[in-house]
Amino acid sequence: MSHPNPLLADDTLPAFAQILPEHVEPAIDTLLADYRAGIDALVAPGAPRDFGHVMLTQERLEQRLARAWAPVSHLHAVADSEALRKVYGPAEEKLTEHAIELCQNRELYAAVQALAAAADFAALPRPERALVEHALRDFRLSGVALAEPARSRFRAIGVELSRLSTEFSNAVLDASEAWHEHVTDERDLAGVPESGRAVLRQYAEDQQLDGYLVTLKQPSVQAVLTYADNRGLRERVYWAYQTRASDQGPDAGKFDNSARIERIMALRHEAAQLLGFANAAEESLATKMAASPTEVLEFLQDLAVRAKPVAQRELARLREFASTELKLDNLEAWDVGYASEKLRQRDYALDEEQLKPYFPLPAVIDGLFGLAEKLYGITLAVREGVDVWHPGVRYYDVRDAAGRVFAGAYVDLYARNGKRGGAWMDVCRARFDDGEHMQLPVAFLTCNFAPPTEGKPALLTHDDVLTLFHEFGHGLHHLLTGIALPSIGGIDGVEWDAVELPSQFMENFGWNREALDLFARHWQTGERLPDELFERMLAARHFHAGLFLVRQLEFALFDFLLHLEYDPAQGARALAVLEDVRKQVAVLHPPAWQRFPHGFSHIFAGGYAAGYYSYLWAELLSADAFGAFEQRAAEGGSVIDRATGERFRREFLAVGASRPALESFVAFRGRKPEPEALLRSHGLA
Repeated sequence: MSHPNPLLADDTLPAFAQILPEHVEPAIDTLLADYRAGIDALVAPGAPRDFGHVMLTQERLEQRLARAWAPVSHLHAVADSEALRKVYGPAEEKLTEHAIELCQNRELYAAVQALAAAADFAALPRPERALVEHALRDFRLSGVALAEPARSRFRAIGVELSRLSTEFSNAVLDASEAWHEHVTDERDLAGVPESGRAVLRQYAEDQQLDGYLVTLKQPSVQAVLTYADNRGLRERVYWAYQTRASDQGPDAGKFDNSARIERIMALRHEAAQLLGFANAAEESLATKMAASPTEVLEFLQDLAVRAKPVAQRELARLREFASTELKLDNLEAWDVGYASEKLRQRDYALDEEQLKPYFPLPAVIDGLFGLAEKLYGITLAVREGVDVWHPGVRYYDVRDAAGRVFAGAYVDLYARNGKRGGAWMDVCRARFDDGEHMQLPVAFLTCNFAPPTEGKPALLTHDDVLTLFHEFGHGLHHLLTGIALPSIGGIDGVEWDAVELPSQFMENFGWNREALDLFARHWQTGERLPDELFERMLAARHFHAGLFLVRQLEFALFDFLLHLEYDPAQGARALAVLEDVRKQVAVLHPPAWQRFPHGFSHIFAGGYAAGYYSYLWAELLSADAFGAFEQRAAEGGSVIDRATGERFRREFLAVGASRPALESFVAFRGRKPEPEALLRSHGLA
């Protein structure tokens, strides 16, 4: 029997078609009231202090809340509307306040402490002990030991930060959707390949316009900045994109995130100091592999020393090419992607447009799933009739070798209005076994590829293929977990600078001939990706690797130093910090009006605050992990080796946060990670 409020129904999967904005507030209020009543019963005098009563009760309450909030949060990201926003923000504040209140509940903290101090605690299975240890750590990081008024202040900071994060994200989305340029003369799009023009034509049709519509959606920005001969158009797109939600650009001040950045940084610093940390960077490392800010900075600065000279040589060569071949004596920021593509085509005779016919999205999906079957013995098959939020979404059952369904995934791959940009994996349902019921893991897999056009399937660039592999790697980490305690299963609880390992690991297969042969076939002829074209791909793999690395180092150092060196007397100084970082590592300096921080959602509206370095840290781990598969191939086996895949699944993917990530890495690789692996992966060793 269906529940009048679909968010309160105890269904296996969300009823997306039935979820309305007016359901959100009453559902959250009801669930939070039930949650508090459950905690009151848990901490009541005389209540048991065993694992089942203390920890499983909390997991059970948390999962009931998560089953309601996960679809709401997801809809906010992929099917945004004004009505949903009005209820989403207040509901998120209530959830944040509840989470902090829960972690500041001293009676609950005492119950968990009593469990940890019990004589039989050491006899518990390791995942159960890890859950308790993580809970105690999170209590401390949530201010449970603070005295008043510090406890209340810490709680208020958390609520305000949650609101600011949502506002930051909304401003970036609104700014992205506010700008467009209507092009009626096809000559203005000279250089843009037919696949790119088809996307722009579709954007125009969506708005009942003739001609083409250039927007700030990623496929549009990429097509123009990489291929458009029209330098003025490139400049306008770059200007609009790089000033989103700021005090500059075509909508200067309208969606401005400047004040939000200042407030977010001030609040993060204050919260860290309330907990006894010197700054927000130190607090961030309490849940990461890196032991200290010094270790992070040394890691990044060592990479910069190695990468910057390479980047300088690459830029000098690009400037010379742009001047002599393209007659661009002054290489501007909006020329770099365009000139780089022209140079790549000249040096390697490789054009992304040559590759795209070999990467039709349906075949890439089939090949990706086939790769997972070869590595892990699993299969993914579409299940029809599942309630979804858009007709283009597909739901897949994930089956084991015996054909049993043990997980599921929603896959939403195309860019559209109301959908946040970028690509990500998120949790719909976590694996949970409370002794009475088994909840299977379900993932959201989201990308923003250019959609199919008339007569053609969606054709991916090779970068798109790598993006899809990356997000699927996150999905496998969630779906293949063997831990049935949600707080430490799958990606949850894993150190943030290790959580990118499975995703970046999967990208390596996108460069492997054996893996590519599973799907890289011409969408019209069925022809296999030619060897000669593949060899050119490999030759170009490390094209501008130095420029790429220094750009990533710029992001990572800006983020980390912004949090590490924050001074309340001076404020965030975001643009000044960014400029200092650029003097240290950058070789290409954008115009003074560029406002990169104002759209940096990873750190201001995501989970990467003082942690963006995690991408590079985890890339080291992933490159070294993939080395085990390369070793099998070097020994005469296959890089798609089932035994090695099963070992990676068993020692890393399946264990979640039940043990430290470094321990899991060593269990798989037989040794600690070797830093040279990262340099080798970029061709810089």
